[in-house]
Formats: sequence, structure tokens, C-alpha cells
Amino acid sequence: MTSAQVLNIDGSTLKSVTLPSAFSEAVRADLITRAVVAENTRTLQPQAHYVLAGMQTTARYYGAMNSYRTGRHMGIAIRPREKLGGGAQGKVKRIPSAVKGKRAHPHLVEKGIVERINAKEYQKAIRSAIAATKQPIVLSSDMESMRRTKEVIKMLNSLKLDGEIRGAKARRKGIRRSSRQRRYGRSLLIVVDADKGIAKAARNIPGVDVCSVQSISVGMFAPGGRPGRLTLWSEAALEKLDSEINNKKLS
Repeated sequence: MTSAQVLNIDGSTLKSVTLPSAFSEAVRADLITRAVVAENTRTLQPQAHYVLAGMQTTARYYGAMNSYRTGRHMGIAIRPREKLGGGAQGKVKRIPSAVKGKRAHPHLVEKGIVERINAKEYQKAIRSAIAATKQPIVLSSDMESMRRTKEVIKMLNSLKLDGEIRGAKARRKGIRRSSRQRRYGRSLLIVVDADKGIAKAARNIPGVDVCSVQSISVGMFAPGGRPGRLTLWSEAALEKLDSEINNKKLS
């Protein structure tokens, strides 16, 4: 078990606390990547083609009921022909190999697109992602009550984290000139026990995200599966970390 200094919002040291056991977990990059993929698949939308695609037509079909042509002595591809013109037989519509026919192997809405992960593995992945972050910065719970953006910026400046803000802002400008958006990860994460206004105060700061300890995920600590995100913790959130991780489950 390691310890960390609890800092005030002005950067002064208040006391020392023991870090939760999650910070002592062995870093498993493969497990972190797998958990992030499993989280991302929860946001995918099932896709499928229209059931009657290539089948809707007003044409009449050859068969024993409508014509003397019963379909005998014909190949499989010839039988489902329609009276659409273009010769005595018409044009094939119902089979995939035909022009403008049905798609051969369309997407099915029942296809499994969600990657599953065991609950204990997912909990281990969260602890591994937390352990892979840089040296945690623990702040007093007064941080959660900040309501103005300039207060958050002043706090980050006192902690000498203003460079993170400038770097995130520069990366955001770079994204507008490039299509490689996934290369640029989020820079700073603030984890709190209860949002008393800090989420609204920090939402306009580039690269800064705020989440409660109850809603943490692997992707927050390792955007894109790349661990090592700088994280600020409130003292109250740190106290509940282990219990919240043990209750996590990716359904």
C-alpha cells in the first residue's frame, strides 16, 4: 500500500492518506484493451437490410396457377422469374445472383456485435487502468463544490497543470486540420464522489473531464485503450474507490 498527499485547492499540503489497493494492481495492457473494446461495443447500433429488399414488385410470376409454364426442366436460377419484359422468360428478381436481385448475405439484426467480458476480469481491468495512471493527485473534497470555470482554472494553475490545458487546446486545433481524431486522447480526468457543481464548471475546459466514482469505466482512465491518463481525485472519491470497483459489472 502506498500513500499520497492530500492537497488543498490552492496547492498546499493538508495531510497524507493511504491509497486504495487498486493503485497496487499489476498493469495488464491486454486486459485494458479488451475491456475498452467491450465498453465501446455497447454503443453500437444493430444494422440490417430491409426484409423485402428486391422482393417488392407488381409483376406476376410464372407457375402452374397463372401459366402453362410449370417450371419443369428448368434450372433453379430460372424458376423464380417475373414477367417484367426483356424476352419470353422475363428477368430474374428473387435470387441473389440476378441483376438488381436480393443481396446474397445481408446483415442480420440478430448478429452478435457486443463483446462480453467476465465481471471479475472487468474489475481487474479497472484496477489495472487506475494503477497505470500517473502519480495520483488527491485534493480535498472542497473541490467538488466549485461552480465557476475560472475557479477550476485557478486550481489547475496552482497545481502546475496549466500545461495540460494548453496541450489539450493545441491538440483540439490540430484535430480540425486532420481527420486522425483518435490519435488525440483526453488529457485530464477529475473523479469526485458527488458532483456539486464542478462538472458544469469544468466542461468548457479543453481536455478536462469530470465523472463520479460510481460511474467510472476503463475507457475513462485509458482512452482508446492507451493507459496512463493523468487523474485528479477528491478525498471522498478515493475512500469509496475499492467498494465501487467491487460492485462494477459490464452487462
